[in-house]
Amino acid sequence: MNDLNAPRPDLDASGVFGVRPRLVLGSASPRRLELLGQIGIRPDAVMPADIDETPRRQESARAYTRRMAREKAEALAGRADGVVLCADTSVVAGRCILGKPADAEEARSFLHLLSGRRHRVLTAVALAHAGRLHERLVETTIRLRPLSTPEIEGYVASGEWRGKAGGYGIQGRAGAFVLWMQGSYSAVVGLPLAETAMLLAHAGITENAP
Repeated sequence: MNDLNAPRPDLDASGVFGVRPRLVLGSASPRRLELLGQIGIRPDAVMPADIDETPRRQESARAYTRRMAREKAEALAGRADGVVLCADTSVVAGRCILGKPADAEEARSFLHLLSGRRHRVLTAVALAHAGRLHERLVETTIRLRPLSTPEIEGYVASGEWRGKAGGYGIQGRAGAFVLWMQGSYSAVVGLPLAETAMLLAHAGITENAP
């Protein structure tokens, strides 16, 4: 576990001056850490969860994404002191759930599948605190423009697909592939900020002092 900060005195959820709850981010994603920083939140520790991410037979994309975030939070809640925040993102094309590509060939096949078509990006957030679990699911619809083979090959060669659901990152050069989007940009990147901020505030965690 990477300890980032010691517990900080702050106002608790009731407005009483006390010890601010520790926040543990259950993700290895640098993008989620950066997104929290955008709303002034610094986790006290980063502790990625190690769970089986295999979809169950006939499991819907929404149920799968919710379950992944929930199981990550549950896996960490028993051994992490404080508030545990976890998330999971899935890209869905038709009935196909596209996770993180295992290799360049799979990233290439994902991009060919998504080229010129509409797809959904689902991001679930789960927060474990004081023996309770709170969840949110955000759905965003995206349409990519038709991509040429040289464009796909160039993107795969860039390596940007690594660690990204669906094999692309909207915040990078793949932003030029997006014709339109309906929903939450931050959720597509990895963490829906409005929903996350509300969950954290409910647990007594608000913006850090400068």
